[in-house]
Amino acid sequence: MRGVNASHLTICPPVGIVPSMSRPLRVEFDDAAYHVTARGNERKEIFRDDADRRRFLETLGACRERFGLVVHAYCLMPNHYHLLVQTPRANLSRAVGWLQTTYCVRFNRRHRRAGHLVQGRFKAHLIDADEYARALVQYVHLNPVRPRDRSRAVPRDRKRFFESFRWSSHRAYAGSAGKGEAPDWLCIEWLSYWGDRKGQAVRGYVADLDSCFGAPIKSPLDDLRGGLVLGGEALWKKVTTLLSGRAGRQELRWSRRENADEVVARVTKLIQDEPDRRVKLWARARLAGEPLTQLAGEHGYADASGVHQAVARLEARAKDNGALQQKLERLQKAVMSNVKR
Repeated sequence: MRGVNASHLTICPPVGIVPSMSRPLRVEFDDAAYHVTARGNERKEIFRDDADRRRFLETLGACRERFGLVVHAYCLMPNHYHLLVQTPRANLSRAVGWLQTTYCVRFNRRHRRAGHLVQGRFKAHLIDADEYARALVQYVHLNPVRPRDRSRAVPRDRKRFFESFRWSSHRAYAGSAGKGEAPDWLCIEWLSYWGDRKGQAVRGYVADLDSCFGAPIKSPLDDLRGGLVLGGEALWKKVTTLLSGRAGRQELRWSRRENADEVVARVTKLIQDEPDRRVKLWARARLAGEPLTQLAGEHGYADASGVHQAVARLEARAKDNGALQQKLERLQKAVMSNVKR
């Protein structure tokens, strides 16, 4: 399997969150993938200049480090932003809430203003990456040149501007980013949807984006189910089950009430005699929620995406290895057994 299949039930139990009807629905579970977007209050600018845009990306990098997000793509527009992210720890609301609050404080301090910066709560669409990653990466990256009237073609004369636009992850995907331009926390694993080898994938991606100029582009969001889900029947059934049942509420209580240091200490004790380094890495990333960048440095990976891929490979292996799956489940139950009631 390439990329992230949001319809796959991971070993860690899912969490369903049903807010009040006046607030947007949030469905959160381990390794869920989302399209996230938010707009400035009264549609005003949230990025006034490049310094603001750099500050937002710095804040996003800190958010990724703090909450373990995997950021697959982004685009910063004058009065809104788009993100494609994955949440190994089932914590989208906390992560994006922190991102927006922290950036607002920094923006207000710099521009000597007060009050809200973003209009309402952010929107989050739960996605099946295997089905929609390509279309969503294109959709996000084409924001700077796509006409407001979606029935109109993307202007051909905007191609040069598009290729030079520095405030999206497009240039990292296209292999045209200058040295130090692409954030080191950006994960371009979804480039594999365009080819098995990197060179082939980059050429396929660039050809796909080139073909968008001179043609109207259908928005993948037209396929939303219930205003929430971009995916097939399996993902839709999973979401409706989470929203209607009691599954995951115990883990939700745990995630809200446990002290993070206590969880890390508990996991560290549980795995101290574990001989398999991959299982130790999985437990620290999945159960203890330790920063992926920190784990990457300790385990010899180039960046956080390497840790994420190693953990995903171990979970895939566990599907066909009963002993391994039982070991992971035992570790998880041991952590959960000390939940404070």
